[in-house]
Amino acid sequence: MHEQRQRADALRNADKIVRAAIATLREHGPAVSLEEIARHAGTGSATVYRRFGDRDGVIRAAFQTYFAEEVEPLVLAARDAPDAGQALTEALTATVATLAAHQGLLKAAKESGAFTVDIATRFMGPLGTVLARAQQHGHVRADLIVRDLAAIVVMTLATAHPDDPAHNDPHRYLALLLSSLRPSPDELPAPSHTRLIPDADTGHCPGQ
Repeated sequence: MHEQRQRADALRNADKIVRAAIATLREHGPAVSLEEIARHAGTGSATVYRRFGDRDGVIRAAFQTYFAEEVEPLVLAARDAPDAGQALTEALTATVATLAAHQGLLKAAKESGAFTVDIATRFMGPLGTVLARAQQHGHVRADLIVRDLAAIVVMTLATAHPDDPAHNDPHRYLALLLSSLRPSPDELPAPSHTRLIPDADTGHCPGQ
């Protein structure tokens, strides 16, 4: 029973730290320190280090929590939409809008390696069924895969910046990329088999 309470306390503390990270990044921007996150969570820096290893570990956990709570529901809702092609467009547009609105977390996630095509693909996996339906009805290219959709989100958000509070650049380039989903007789080149998550030490992707 004592061990169960300890595990429950540890989980609660971890959740408080993650939510403190999300809140402080929104309020203070991507340069927020681990010590500031710890203060906001009402705990010590040593506790944060023990649970997450370092600041990047906290950022990765915060981003994955944000993605799971804010983006995944948008993806899941698309599965029930009657028009699969429109559902894809709306899910990608809403995903970009949600992430672009949290500039502090987005920039910190990029810097820590928490926001990559592979990570986005994992969370956007449920769009596979929507994509298949859209392809069956001829709404989008037949050679698209879910990773292409994740790459569109990542590429679009690469244009987001603090000097564009209306997110005009992400809106423009998302529209441009979405237009490329339309059916075409030209076949896409095959994707690589290399994972797109950079190595934590070198910043390079395996195989580069």
